[in-house]
Amino acid sequence: MTTTLFSRPFDELEAGDRFTTRGRTVTEADVVAFATLTGDFHPQHTDAEWSASKPFGERIAHGMLVLSYAAGLVPFDPERVVALRRVKDVVFKRPVRFGDTIKVHGRVADLREVDPAAGLVAVALDVKGADAKTVMRATVEVLWTRDTSDGTDAVAAALEEVPA
Repeated sequence: MTTTLFSRPFDELEAGDRFTTRGRTVTEADVVAFATLTGDFHPQHTDAEWSASKPFGERIAHGMLVLSYAAGLVPFDPERVVALRRVKDVVFKRPVRFGDTIKVHGRVADLREVDPAAGLVAVALDVKGADAKTVMRATVEVLWTRDTSDGTDAVAAALEEVPA
């Protein structure tokens, strides 16, 4: 059985470990659903006539939708990654248009031990469009379990005690 990066215990990870996700095509239905869920009906995303006369020339996906899809594309193992702790350094570089396919190129940027049950893993995300140009960058920090007999209580404590 092959062990993937995302199923390894914290202590087997190394800064610099890399991965690439599958692709995800962003559709008009995705953008409409996201606008409905969030209440963000900015015309750049929802009004074809208005957006046609603006710098992008058409409707584009919400940046937060792209960030959400990027996080969802990363195949975090739920037995290893128990919590998203922080999202930082998010930069939106280019628009994502309806029909564009995005893919995440990522790497383990930093590892920090928390306690015997868990550690913090900073994962640098570089989201690329079909043309292989970066559309967004971000770093997500997740709480990752170590191999312990009963990490549940320690993980909960780690979430409370980890400094900001």
